[in-house]
Amino acid sequence: MPFLPTNLKEAQTRGWSELDVIIVTGDAYVDHPSFGAAIIGRHLEAAGFRVGIIPQPDPARDGDFTVLGEPRLFFGITAGNMDSMVCNYTAQRKKRNEDAYSPGGRAGLRPDRASLIYANVLKRLYKKVPLVLGGIEASLRRLAHYDFWQNKVRGSLLADTKASLLVYGMAENAVVEIARSFREGKQANELTELPGTVAFSPEPPSEDDLVLPDNLVCADKLTFHRMTHLFEENQHTRTLFQLNGGRWLRHNPPAKTLSRNDMDALYALPFEHAPHPRYGQQKIPAFEQIRDSLTSHRGCYGGCNFCAISSHQGRAIQSRSADSIVNEAKSLSTRRKKAITITDVGGPTANMYASSCELGWPESCKRASCLYPKICPRLKPDHQEQLRLLEKLEHLPQVNHVFIASGIRHDLALRSPDYISSLATKHTGGRLKLAPEHSVPGVLRLMGKPDVSSFEEFSREFLHACKQAGLKRQIIPYIIIGHPGTTIQDALELRKWLIRNRLKVEQVQEFTPTPMTISTCMYYTGLDYYTGKPIHVPKPSEIRRQKELALWHLN
Repeated sequence: MPFLPTNLKEAQTRGWSELDVIIVTGDAYVDHPSFGAAIIGRHLEAAGFRVGIIPQPDPARDGDFTVLGEPRLFFGITAGNMDSMVCNYTAQRKKRNEDAYSPGGRAGLRPDRASLIYANVLKRLYKKVPLVLGGIEASLRRLAHYDFWQNKVRGSLLADTKASLLVYGMAENAVVEIARSFREGKQANELTELPGTVAFSPEPPSEDDLVLPDNLVCADKLTFHRMTHLFEENQHTRTLFQLNGGRWLRHNPPAKTLSRNDMDALYALPFEHAPHPRYGQQKIPAFEQIRDSLTSHRGCYGGCNFCAISSHQGRAIQSRSADSIVNEAKSLSTRRKKAITITDVGGPTANMYASSCELGWPESCKRASCLYPKICPRLKPDHQEQLRLLEKLEHLPQVNHVFIASGIRHDLALRSPDYISSLATKHTGGRLKLAPEHSVPGVLRLMGKPDVSSFEEFSREFLHACKQAGLKRQIIPYIIIGHPGTTIQDALELRKWLIRNRLKVEQVQEFTPTPMTISTCMYYTGLDYYTGKPIHVPKPSEIRRQKELALWHLN
């Protein structure tokens, strides 16, 4: 199937004189299910809509935005696979030199606050065309939120852009429903109750709805702390309202998760699994990293406080069938015209594939994490099904090796010695990356991470399995420095732990307060999320010092 059109000439080769939906994205156009604009575009196409993509338009050039003409139904706007501010700036608020989602890794092709900038241009050029916001930037800025780069609480991105609707989460079904409704002649103000969306409400909240503090009073830190609790505890079960600029925003509960059949159908859509030919020989680094990898599932129930994945993809695991994944592996080999090495089979957390909940992931469950502080007894992880999947892939004549590069939860893996052994002897390419994140108990509590004893136990079992098989493997830990609640003393304790365990650290992440995480709430308010008591919040200069001290022994 040809790429989705990026200009009118390409649209005309399909026999289209106009498009129904045009998606404007801050990423390069890679026709692959790991890229949000592509998966939404292909899903709309499969539903019978004519869809085009405008990748990385220059806000200073109107012609970049008019290259596909005016859509019949709406413009979809996404900043891309990353929040544009996270993509463009480091934790020290310095401009990044590279953008992995751009041709040649070139920085500067995605504007700061890309969703807002794109919306402003489109509003000026196409005053009557509805705008629908989506992607992770919109998803995590859907209500009042703390913005690290301006060091203030900003209102909802929907209010900032004055778009018609905001779709949060993975969005496939909501976007198709919006397109069908617009095609039937409905207006945006008639779609205010659609699950997985935020909309301007012409009606005030009812007694059954929950009203969050408005965006202006959330500048007060105690109020922001309270708002975050209200949101986290009620977002799945209640309709939430928030005043923003004198208008009511209605936040509907999340859309239903996709079934296994839905997931299989989505990943069977006719993706080209390649960047658009417009880029010629220029490589897209983010694509190069995943070109021979397979997505097995969505969702994460880890509930780490610094991570927004569960807010975007949901807590419930949505897995593809083994047949669907095997067929994709065969298709990749056919495209490459040779046997392939599968570099990853996973999702946000690889060993959550096929996990289920005895209660069916009930919306009424108030746990933010199924793993912390203890693994929920209702959780049913299924490492054996993942091992069977990996074995099927290994036995394909089109496949040389199968590796797992996605993160794994070591505390979960301890439930399956067979999984640890298989990971050690078959599916690790020399180094296994794990994320203990820190070593100090008080810091791990604030992060929502397990005690390091589970990491140490996993390491012993993994390295023992390697030794038994006569293999040399390394465990490389991921560490976060500067999380709210950490001190200089904690950095010194972390260094002692790294030395004691002879761990080589290659990747250290300086904490960045991204919108809509519990850790960001703690950063802004200076309060322990759980107790409400004051905590120490290191600022960028101290974070650099913590990093130097924690890694001093490696220099």
